[in-house]
Amino acid sequence: MLGSILGVGLAYSFLPEASGAAVNWSKAEEIGISLLVSPLFGFSMTIVLMFLLRSFTKKSEMGELLFKEPKKNQPPPWWIRGILLLTCTSVSIAHGANDGQKGVGLAMLVLIGIVPTYFALNDDIDISRLPSSVTIVEQVLSAVDSTVLSKSQQEKLAVSITKNAHLKHMFDSIQTLSDIPRKEKFEIRKDVMLVSRNVAKLLEDEDLRLSENDRKKLTASIEDIKQLTDYAPTWVLLMISLSLGIGTMIGWKRIVKTIGEKIGKEHLTYAQGASSELVAASTIGVSSYLGLPVSTTHVLSSGIAGSMVASKGIKNLQQDTVRNILIAWLLTLPVVMIVSGGLFLLFRYLF
Repeated sequence: MLGSILGVGLAYSFLPEASGAAVNWSKAEEIGISLLVSPLFGFSMTIVLMFLLRSFTKKSEMGELLFKEPKKNQPPPWWIRGILLLTCTSVSIAHGANDGQKGVGLAMLVLIGIVPTYFALNDDIDISRLPSSVTIVEQVLSAVDSTVLSKSQQEKLAVSITKNAHLKHMFDSIQTLSDIPRKEKFEIRKDVMLVSRNVAKLLEDEDLRLSENDRKKLTASIEDIKQLTDYAPTWVLLMISLSLGIGTMIGWKRIVKTIGEKIGKEHLTYAQGASSELVAASTIGVSSYLGLPVSTTHVLSSGIAGSMVASKGIKNLQQDTVRNILIAWLLTLPVVMIVSGGLFLLFRYLF
């Protein structure tokens, strides 16, 4: 998903109407780090959880059932089945939430890139609060002592004041968003995103001298203004939900077999499956809360690998499968960037 977004963003940069970079590289770097760290976290935490679980259930009937290879065609005890149902459901919910965010983001990026006059701004919001919010931003930014800031931060402050003034002029002269000329909508979107990004960077600066009250007012006003750009139509949400459901129904079997049977040299025990799923659900859930996209497959397969290592050491991994997974991880990003960027430029040319 990151590759698709980067590919479309880079492709858009080559269009004549594009001004400046179309990719927020600082955010892309943040996402890239989360995609890299999350599998390592899943691998490590599963080992820790397996160790704790084995320690607490050692020499007990529960421990024997959890760490013993399941008998073929024999269902697990009801309490184990309940645990597995709970952990599986948790992974499904976390996966849907995280991949849903990524899918909606990609769909909106494509729509905004192809038909910006219709999707650049959220036409359904009430803009009555926007003029006052923009005014508050103007007042707070104008009161900032720029002499204590670094040169780069001074530039961000100056650009933010200029772009915010443009927004103020626009909002003061309209009654509804439909009054905005179509060609202006994308420019307003860029102004809103630039101001919000720069303000976020300024608020992180330790040299910025603002009272706590001004910080709160500035943050709240920026959130009000971002309602213009941070949105997705209901039909996009439904489309992505349906796509995720259909995709899982079609491709689940191959993924399940690879994760469950080909990563380790032994059959998964109940403890390994539950531990991997619990860690994966927790990792993905926290990432979704923080707004960071991660790969469910990467996190879960890393958790399975960690459970295999926790069981019988590194020798318990199937090296060919692990190598193929790593190669796929490395090749996916550049290939998807090229394909998505090429398709975007093709559709832009055709339509």
